[in-house]
Amino acid sequence: MRATVNDFSDIISGRLVENEPLSLHTTYKIGGKCDLMIEPVDDSEVVAAIKRCNERNFDFYVMGNGSNLLIRDGGYRGVIIKMCSNPRYTVNGNTITCSASALLSTIVRASIEHSLSGLEFAAGIPGTLGGAVTMNAGAYGSDISRVVRTVTVADRLGNVSTVSCEDMHFGYRKSLIREEGLVVLSAELVLTPDNSSDIRERISINLEKRRRMQPLTLPSCGSVFKRPEGYYIGKLIEDAGLKGTRVGGAEVSTLHANFIVNVDSATAGDVLELIEHIKKRVFEYSGVKIETEVIVVGED
Repeated sequence: MRATVNDFSDIISGRLVENEPLSLHTTYKIGGKCDLMIEPVDDSEVVAAIKRCNERNFDFYVMGNGSNLLIRDGGYRGVIIKMCSNPRYTVNGNTITCSASALLSTIVRASIEHSLSGLEFAAGIPGTLGGAVTMNAGAYGSDISRVVRTVTVADRLGNVSTVSCEDMHFGYRKSLIREEGLVVLSAELVLTPDNSSDIRERISINLEKRRRMQPLTLPSCGSVFKRPEGYYIGKLIEDAGLKGTRVGGAEVSTLHANFIVNVDSATAGDVLELIEHIKKRVFEYSGVKIETEVIVVGED
């Protein structure tokens, strides 16, 4: 049974739309349609949506800004719960409490305004707090686990609890959220007081590195592959002669080889075929098995 607006209109005040093209909701600009997209306005509506999905046996997937997500061309047969409405944060001393829907860029700006250091690495990352916690997003020698104190989550049945950083099982691009399929509702971040001009300078340096080294003008999901221990993944792909390799409208970036960019109306099938080609060529050239970082959702 397909989910419809009528199944949720009594519990959701936010946006509800059937047959929504998911290409409109990912930084890749790729993806088929979902049966129903829900944009809850607060945590209570997120929990209510999860419980309703369980009651009526609808599959569901929770997404943020779609910046590390590849939706297959057949779309998603079920409910997409998009955490984007009513992003919120509060600052109390050196602690910022943020909703999962808050963009990292917004939280970084708040840290500058309140002279708080610890989020400089996140400048330029296009995701939400929920996605950052789920993936333990990081760059330039730091990651979100360094500043998290607690995370409030919902499980797949809609039960809400608060988890300490120590119990979050943070690792390289992994967390308890991914292990158990939990949904981030909010998180408490503890930062360090610092001079705002020094914070701005470090952020400026990081943003300049991104502009110089990453293909920011083309649709992508950011880094496609995880960094193998002891190697630089971009160099592995480049040394295998893969820069500029193309399948359909998807291309290995000539600027940074760990980016696959959408240069000409690429499909998810194009990207996935190119991913498998890269894996095979890198292993043949270096003997190193590489794993994807991008999350793939949906059906062909």
